[in-house]
Amino acid sequence: MKPFDWIVIGAGITGAALSYELVKRGFSVLLLERHSLLQGSTRFGYGGLAYWSGTTDLTRQICAEGKAIHQTLSQELEADTQFRELDLVLTITPDADLEATAQSYAHFADPPRLVSVKEACELEPLLNPAAIAGALTVKHGHIAPEVTARAYTQAFTRLGGRVKVGQVTRLLHGENLRIIGVACGEEVYHSANVAVCAGALSRSLLKAAGIPVRLYFTHAELVETPPVDLNLRTLVMPADTQRFQLEAEASKAELDALWDQPGYEPAPAILDAGAIQMRDGTLRMGQVSRTLTDPDAPVDAQKSETEIRTQVGRILPALKDLPGIWHHCLIAFSRDRLPLIGAIPGHEGVHLFSGFSNPLAIVPPLARRFAQNAAGKPDELLAQLSPARFGQ
Repeated sequence: MKPFDWIVIGAGITGAALSYELVKRGFSVLLLERHSLLQGSTRFGYGGLAYWSGTTDLTRQICAEGKAIHQTLSQELEADTQFRELDLVLTITPDADLEATAQSYAHFADPPRLVSVKEACELEPLLNPAAIAGALTVKHGHIAPEVTARAYTQAFTRLGGRVKVGQVTRLLHGENLRIIGVACGEEVYHSANVAVCAGALSRSLLKAAGIPVRLYFTHAELVETPPVDLNLRTLVMPADTQRFQLEAEASKAELDALWDQPGYEPAPAILDAGAIQMRDGTLRMGQVSRTLTDPDAPVDAQKSETEIRTQVGRILPALKDLPGIWHHCLIAFSRDRLPLIGAIPGHEGVHLFSGFSNPLAIVPPLARRFAQNAAGKPDELLAQLSPARFGQ
């Protein structure tokens, strides 16, 4: 078989978008996905597009580019990504300082505004007014993540890209530390470049090839309902989100050695009680985040589901006892909340496109920039996201 220009590992939103952008620029591309139906964070994501949340010149620029792309992406891909704008309601607990909470968001590109309990309940009638002291609100983009990934993949195949269902078991080494392709069991595929977009599993796949990267992951847990009659108008999340602090604690340099050994939990688990209703009427509520170093670590599903329902039920009582199923997926993150994008230093032919803390808003513009860079247009913005920034 003739070698491909690019092999992309993982057909979630990152791999699907990157494959599409690469083939659009004339590269021959093979997209590999181990599941016939997506099972990871793209499948169970909330779908939020926090393009209001840039805090630096870099992140503000990427978020602005993401917003512009999402507004026309359905037309470009010839498929409905279910893009919409809705109100994000960030609930504030009764014991919190309202003004201090609002001030903690002042550095964002479009800071959420502080509203009273009455105003919050007008935005979201399902809120329990006794459970909050107020809320912050801002317009928030939203898509169906798995639908969008599928739209990217379909557009990719229309342009001549090839998709293969199969689990990548190892990277193929050539001379001088060069990666020349991948193996899926007994099947072997060769390429000039390999882009690893396998999310949380990127770390273990690269480690097995002798390539260390500063990439980490949480075990995220949520409850998903079937389509329901009630109408959750907004995306509800706590203003005091704990996940980013969890990521910062678990990725400290002194804890790096633990991430190469199963059986550790570098930081205690957290629960950010929130919920979103998808356009098909299903609800996703959660979420518990755990930094367990084993991607296959067992989790007490019943206990987690009870905790999720209890915490979400305090804020949104109508959701507590809805029928639903507990789900679990892995979410990759980096040490500084910026993704790891680009060639991995010290190894030719292998690239990383993972570690997104705000993936859905910024994957499309960064995939586009990556492909343009690969086609010979150097990108100074991408250089700031290189895996080399953390050393090896």
